[in-house]
Amino acid sequence: MQLWFEQALLPDGWRADVRVTVEQGRIAQVRSGVAPAPADERHGPAIPGLANVHSHAFQRGMAGLAERAAGEEAAGGGADGFWTWRDAMYRFVDRLDPEGLNAIAALAYIEMLESGFTRVGEFHYLHHDRDGRPYADRAAMSHAIAEAARISGIALTLLPVFYAHSGFGGIAPADGQRRFIHDLDGYAILMEGAGKALAGLEGAVLGVAPHSLRAVTSEELLQVAALRPHDPVHIHIAEQMAEVEACLEWSGQSPVEWLFDHAPVGSRWCLIHATHVTGEELDRIARSQAVVGLCPITEANLGDGLFPARAFLDKGGRMAIGSDSNVEIDAPGELRLLEYGQRLYHRSRNLLASGPGQSTGASLWRASRQGGAQALGAEAPAIAPGVPADIVAFRADDVAFTGRLGDAILDSWIFAGGKAMVDTVWRHGVKRVSEGRHVARPAIEARYRRTLGACRD
Repeated sequence: MQLWFEQALLPDGWRADVRVTVEQGRIAQVRSGVAPAPADERHGPAIPGLANVHSHAFQRGMAGLAERAAGEEAAGGGADGFWTWRDAMYRFVDRLDPEGLNAIAALAYIEMLESGFTRVGEFHYLHHDRDGRPYADRAAMSHAIAEAARISGIALTLLPVFYAHSGFGGIAPADGQRRFIHDLDGYAILMEGAGKALAGLEGAVLGVAPHSLRAVTSEELLQVAALRPHDPVHIHIAEQMAEVEACLEWSGQSPVEWLFDHAPVGSRWCLIHATHVTGEELDRIARSQAVVGLCPITEANLGDGLFPARAFLDKGGRMAIGSDSNVEIDAPGELRLLEYGQRLYHRSRNLLASGPGQSTGASLWRASRQGGAQALGAEAPAIAPGVPADIVAFRADDVAFTGRLGDAILDSWIFAGGKAMVDTVWRHGVKRVSEGRHVARPAIEARYRRTLGACRD
């Protein structure tokens, strides 16, 4: 297969008139400064795909269902936030079986591809049947996720979640958490089944995910992290002030401080959110080479707060972006909101650019590309020989690209045109998105509609 692009972002920068030869899913040759041949498939500007570092796919099905103000019975005397949203999520999750999960995840994954994501980290904690008992195949829900990745074509890093408690210090789980809960032996069985679910799925990676410090004990945390000593470890950390305060009351330390004092945090770790951190904690994260997984749209939707991204990048920190609750799936939108949050807080502009005169959009994209690949245990996408052909091409005639060259393309995508500018996406050399729509969208969307109708009924 021969692809020709007006411009393409190569490892050494933007080049014009680029021909890419793809063989067996990988890029075999890249040439720039060449005229298109008659048989070339011609496209506009192109970039490598991005990684979505943090997703709860099933929550796509409840997008928009938690946007009613809480009553006086809410925690905090009517204060509405993550905890009231979580109650709505518990009600929704009780309606899902493996088939329903597969239908919702498939839609979420095609929307990710349409947006410019080519790999997803699925932080997967919906494991058991409605009554909390394991399915006959303990990994039935993992199989549903893996099948959704296969149907959509997105690359998958599966992160089965270990969840054992409802609060710091090993508090017994609540009834609403019954579908998530494991002991260590049960989790080991789940992991074995999850590995089988990924067998034959091209590019799949298996990691572990202790849910949060409130959901595991210190002993469980260490044992879970040691199960796969060379693969990704993801954990929610310091997302909510209530979480920080509860951790201080339990241990006398903040969540990040406690984690670093009790676990071997390093480059295979991804700290999801890390919203409420001190300057010293930012130093420790940066020195560890762990990635912070930021989900700006969800963090805004839940009212979490703002991660101090500018200070973190100044310290050499590594970051990636994710869609988390999937209330909206929008790769450039996550990057845009990440920058805009910093602008609102600091009352200044171009705060996450990598230096004077540098493109903010390109800086955001490059940091997220590298950090996302690291956090998901995968090759960083690139338009280069030997690399999987995970390529995003933009609409050649989009008005927002008029007169744009080089990094201005990324600036225009992120800050001006958005995900509607995506035209074509290849994943491992297979065209999954054409003219902005996933090639299997009609069937996947119809199945999603039937599933959501059944959930409502």
